[in-house]
Amino acid sequence: MRVITIVPLVACTVLAAVPGGPAGACPPPATVTVAADGRGDVTGVQEAVDVVPSGTSAPYTIRIRPGTYRGAVTVPEGKPPITFVGLGRDPSRVVVVDDRANGTLRQDGTPYGTSGSATMTISANDVTVRNLTVANDFDEAAHPEITNRQAVAVLTKGDRIVFDRVRFLGNQDTLYLNSPAVTTVSRVYLHRCYVEGDVDVIFGRATAVLDRCELHSLDRGSTTNNGYLTAPSTAGDNPHGFLIVHSVLTGSAPPGTVHLGRPWHPGGDVTASPQVLVRESRIDGHVRPDAWTDMSGFSWRDARFAEYRNVGAGAVVTPDRPQLGVEEAASATPRAYLAGVDGWDPMR
Repeated sequence: MRVITIVPLVACTVLAAVPGGPAGACPPPATVTVAADGRGDVTGVQEAVDVVPSGTSAPYTIRIRPGTYRGAVTVPEGKPPITFVGLGRDPSRVVVVDDRANGTLRQDGTPYGTSGSATMTISANDVTVRNLTVANDFDEAAHPEITNRQAVAVLTKGDRIVFDRVRFLGNQDTLYLNSPAVTTVSRVYLHRCYVEGDVDVIFGRATAVLDRCELHSLDRGSTTNNGYLTAPSTAGDNPHGFLIVHSVLTGSAPPGTVHLGRPWHPGGDVTASPQVLVRESRIDGHVRPDAWTDMSGFSWRDARFAEYRNVGAGAVVTPDRPQLGVEEAASATPRAYLAGVDGWDPMR
């Protein structure tokens, strides 16, 4: 593996600020290339993450050549800004995949749990992932002995996370958008992504914007209930949970068998106030006319679920489908969701 030299951002910022200093004083971000065939710097994605030193603000780029990379990947707290870039001509050419479920046993005989099942876990801040696929291919049919089948593709805990043209593949609990603590708000922006699954496909307490994405509900084989697209657990004092905007909601499930969402209160937390807004999107006919439903004794009517100007066969407007007014919708924008106290705007 080649040695990579990182120049801290603070150093090049100082150089650039000196009157008459050299133009372009900052070097490009440090880069490592992953290639399964050995023609890169390392052969595994986790190996590349491990190369990145903690305690520096210098950005780092991990370039991943086309191929399938099996094994869990963890980006721990304290890592500097990292950008993962798949080098294939489309996201399907680079696949990061693992096959653990909640009930899969570790070597010590204990189950992984839902969080531990994730193929990719991002706990650091300022991580960007582009042009690749992250999958959890746990085979439910092959493991009837495992009843806890939550199998996460990606778990995020960090703040200011961006996914651009990423595919998330799984069944139950595909995309877990969370934060380090109930009192901490973490923000995630997903742009032109593809997410598929069946039960609680997108869940957690993060503030997340899914912009121009395709959200695909799989067929579980039921004629009445083929799952739930979202299961937010938004903290009660957080005004912003999940925003789905300018997206398409598709499904292989039969017509009228999928719910838009249900309110998750982890451990029976009565302070949670789950929030989802689906706006200006196309909703296909797999979504039920009664789009929202209860969860674990908590009524969806006490949650903050709403829609605005959606179209499509599944976008019927009924008394059980709360709609935002024009004034409310004007302030419920991607930038409003993501700005926070630091004015973060990943759409610039």
